[in-house]
Amino acid sequence: MIDILKIKNDCIQWIRDFFEENGKGANAVIGISGGKDSSIAAALCVEALGKDRVVGVLMPEGVQQDIDMSLLLVNHLGIRHYTVNIKDAVDGVLNNMPKDLIITDQSRQNLPARIRMSTLYAVSQSVNGRVANTCNLSEDWVGYSTRYGDSVGDFSPMSNLTVTEIKQLGYLLGLPAILVDKTPIDGLCGKTDEENLGFTYAELDIYIREGRIDDPKKKKLIDFMHKKNLFKLRLMPSFNPGIPCKA
Repeated sequence: MIDILKIKNDCIQWIRDFFEENGKGANAVIGISGGKDSSIAAALCVEALGKDRVVGVLMPEGVQQDIDMSLLLVNHLGIRHYTVNIKDAVDGVLNNMPKDLIITDQSRQNLPARIRMSTLYAVSQSVNGRVANTCNLSEDWVGYSTRYGDSVGDFSPMSNLTVTEIKQLGYLLGLPAILVDKTPIDGLCGKTDEENLGFTYAELDIYIREGRIDDPKKKKLIDFMHKKNLFKLRLMPSFNPGIPCKA
């Protein structure tokens, strides 16, 4: 059984150590979506650094129906925050694409995530910041993130914790239950995470931690997604002239 109180305290100290070594006096900059991941990451940073050194960035694309959840979080934590609407940036890129290039649905869905990350770094460099990655182990295990979008950052407090575990952290940190229990939606195509994945996080988390899953079809799907998306977690391959090529 995981000791969630110890995990919380160790994670908070880890964040402090990171900033001591990689940005003494710098601020933690976090994209606030209104979901559990960004909420819990922000709460951890407030515990570690104090609310005056945590900056939230709200990045709706036009009208965001659940932006009230993002505002609830930043007001609950009492952190400084900025709102940057990315619709013009997304439209600007798409409208200037070559007319003979067919833009795929996946490209359209992932472009906002990549523009949000660029926006976060623009804010971060302007406030002496370090960008928090808000991914968790469950998402990373099956590649459920956008490469060079929400998959990157300067430090990652939750990437070795499952959804089940970070929700426990959220309760322990005293976050409003509506944020911790909010149904996760990808923010790209309007579906819930579990609709997109084909299995629940509860099933995935048990499989990750204990190797157990009842449905063989879901096991096959999880294994396939894990193998297929491992490249997202690895450093970019680079040619080394000192290593012979394979025959």
